[in-house]
Amino acid sequence: MQVSVENAGALERRLVVQIPEERVATRVSERLQELTKSVKVDGFRPGKAPAKVVERRYGPRVREEVVSDLLRSSYAEALQAEKLRPVSDPEIGSFSAEPGQGLSYTASFEIYPEVQLAAIEALQIERPICEVGEADIDKMVEVLRGQHKQWKEVARPSQNGDQVVIDFEGSIDGTVFPGGTATDFDLVLGDNRMIEGFESGLVGRSAGDDVTLNLSFPEAYRNAELAGKAVEFKIKLKRVSEPELPALDEAFFEKFGVTAGGLVAFREEVRDNMIRERDRALQRRFNSGVLGKLSEAHTLDLPKALVEAEMQRMQAQNQQALMMRGLNPQQIGAGGPELYADPAAKRVKLGLVMAEMIRHAGIAADPGKVRALVEGMAASYEDADAVVKWYYADPRRLQEIEALCLEDEAVAWIASKAQVSEVSLSFDDLMNPGQTDHKAGGGT
Repeated sequence: MQVSVENAGALERRLVVQIPEERVATRVSERLQELTKSVKVDGFRPGKAPAKVVERRYGPRVREEVVSDLLRSSYAEALQAEKLRPVSDPEIGSFSAEPGQGLSYTASFEIYPEVQLAAIEALQIERPICEVGEADIDKMVEVLRGQHKQWKEVARPSQNGDQVVIDFEGSIDGTVFPGGTATDFDLVLGDNRMIEGFESGLVGRSAGDDVTLNLSFPEAYRNAELAGKAVEFKIKLKRVSEPELPALDEAFFEKFGVTAGGLVAFREEVRDNMIRERDRALQRRFNSGVLGKLSEAHTLDLPKALVEAEMQRMQAQNQQALMMRGLNPQQIGAGGPELYADPAAKRVKLGLVMAEMIRHAGIAADPGKVRALVEGMAASYEDADAVVKWYYADPRRLQEIEALCLEDEAVAWIASKAQVSEVSLSFDDLMNPGQTDHKAGGGT
């Protein structure tokens, strides 16, 4: 077998494989000899048909089978001989297997890039730290009260913080657009769920009012068909309600599993939960910072096939998340996989670097730490033991936790060698990094 490799790009390779007719013919002959021992041909007892008769009847089919087998085996043999690691299945071209001419073909594919690890000691990393104080607990208590608030209908004009119930119809150039209408739509004024001007245009209005708002969709609106366009909303305000927060009493405390100890015990429970959330958030923030620095320190050519596969995966994840929220991805113009090109490339790059670093450092997920991570995640649930069993009952679920643990181990290894400095964060800054308003409009 003759094999040559052509470089068709930074990571693109083309194998040119030639297998002599002698090798093909030998395999065909061996198969036909085996077939002759058992095949039944009309006019002959099983296994007694002459070789020439068997060859005439079954030769073409046997040759096809041999060629197919040789194609697979020779490709694997060529990859091993040339020490190539393809990213995906090859594209077979220039295929020829005419009788008497042997087998020849080309196989085009991408290979994994060679990753040269940067000096970990040169990385400068920030480790976030955070203290949970009494003021943080006060704020969290109010957040929890807000999550259990009731709405009381009022006769006064609306104000920020009120909930209004509305019907609305949005139109562009006089035409109602898909997803631009809703009936009995609940909206809390000031939550910034809608495009700019929508909620503020309903402040100071009373139940029964008809309101017309002339607004514009943002230039960077997620639905490209609506982005930057002027829109008119006709709105019927049907009800105005103000929030009523629950009292800090035994009935409220019991909702969080606190049945004794009153406000002191409730605040201690809140504090414990906040510390658990803080610890997880600190680890996530630190991991993100470390991995970001690691990625920045490397320059790689990325296999297009891996990036495209990641784009498809991210699009599917986003569509699934939208459907779980009751939204139709097609109706709201969620966009195609090309929208995920940049984040997909970043993920692929980091994955390649991390894989090489983990291999280089000999890092593995410790079973004891995996167990501790599962138990930590289960601690906030009422039946923690059931949650732990749920993870261990399915290898796929457990693999997700093992991947997180492996990431933690890798980050710890990097941190042990890099230059690390501490930076203090408030609880709010830690839990809501770079918080931005994701405004929607017209139910689209």
